[in-house]
Amino acid sequence: MRQVTSADGTPIAVFETGAGDPVVIVNGAFSTAHDAEGLAHALAEGGFRAVTYDRRARGESGDTPPFTPQREAEDLAAVIASTGAESAVLGHSSGAVLALFAASLGTPVRHLFLSEPPFHFGEGDPAPDFVDRLQAAVDEGRAADAVMLFQREGVGLPDDVIAQIRQSPLFETLLPLARSTVYDATLTRDLSTPTPDMLAIPAPVTILCGEQTFPMLSAAAERLASELAGAELLGMPESVMHRLDATAAARVVSERLT
Repeated sequence: MRQVTSADGTPIAVFETGAGDPVVIVNGAFSTAHDAEGLAHALAEGGFRAVTYDRRARGESGDTPPFTPQREAEDLAAVIASTGAESAVLGHSSGAVLALFAASLGTPVRHLFLSEPPFHFGEGDPAPDFVDRLQAAVDEGRAADAVMLFQREGVGLPDDVIAQIRQSPLFETLLPLARSTVYDATLTRDLSTPTPDMLAIPAPVTILCGEQTFPMLSAAAERLASELAGAELLGMPESVMHRLDATAAARVVSERLT
């Protein structure tokens, strides 16, 4: 692990696997750099230098309030700059939203790979007070409530699935990430619809979408591809229910960068 310092002074933990041209991985909600290890190893086996990092308020990274999406974009810019080379970026879920946003602010990107970005395009957004309720739960030390609230209203999981997760060993690993749910909810609220600058980035873009995923994500991928000039929309039969298949993703990256 090494650390880079974001524009606001926040330390960001960065991990590298392999050698070659860098590919920066940006995870989605409830994820740390550790959760991208499979993808990082698949990319490394394909001859790339896979760069993973803990987004702020996660894992080994720090946090500096108040949060704004611009600050997270600055985190990603710092990680990319630290590679010392022109980097491709592969973002999944809210990480894909963040990657596209950072590129729109001028962060240099060789190629963007956007896996199932949850753009709502202003339709079916969570309730207006969703972020405030998440923040209150975190501030009051109710991490479990924040996690379940995000799962219910941010992800759209049914109550029976949330109850199963609540009783599983997985749930305890989610509690330290409760504060990051506020950040993911803020990011996807503020960027429910891509900005004109996001739709005008000069870098090549490949949008990845599993063939068995949530209908909202399929619709978002199709609409983004139709509005982002020159974007490629690629179906991923190997990716199921919003889980990016590491081997398939590494193959797609290799085909487009080598």
